[in-house]
Amino acid sequence: MKTTRLEAFSDGVLAIIITIMVLELKVPHAVELAALKPVLPVLLSYVLSFIYVGIYWNNHHHLFQATEQVSGGILWANLHLLFWLSLFPFTTALMGENHLAAVPTAIYGFVLLMAAIAYYVLERTIIAKQGRESFLALAVGKDWKAKICLALYLAAIPLAFVSSWIASVLYLFAALLWLIPDPRIERELEKREE
Repeated sequence: MKTTRLEAFSDGVLAIIITIMVLELKVPHAVELAALKPVLPVLLSYVLSFIYVGIYWNNHHHLFQATEQVSGGILWANLHLLFWLSLFPFTTALMGENHLAAVPTAIYGFVLLMAAIAYYVLERTIIAKQGRESFLALAVGKDWKAKICLALYLAAIPLAFVSSWIASVLYLFAALLWLIPDPRIERELEKREE
């Protein structure tokens, strides 16, 4: 089966996730700049989550550009990823509404960790289907960025109980690592087109 239906469904789910997150933003009823101060944690957590959803959307797109066929296992692995991403609106609101309190910040990190694991599982499921010598397997290689991000999330979750700001900075740093779509896959796609 081709990847088009899976990609279209995933794009729709990600668009809904972003819509739900933005609907959680409450507009202050005052016009002074100071009125934004109470909603600043909510706004910042939204921006961080929007960046994460954008990163997953970009990398998901590149991942399926390198995928030729979809199997039942790939469909389930993709749904596993979408499940964890669908929790972003809840954990974003939880963290923002509670002004980066320790437990909500740790829960947010746990969902980030699980989404990263789910993406890794999806990637490995595709590689298992296509083979170790496949285009995707060669493009991904050892996937050091994914391993660094997993370590950052594992460190940030307990650190949220020491300082939620430190944990948030680690979440932001992990996002910055992925801000540019995976160049390995882009390079391999360009080579394949030549």
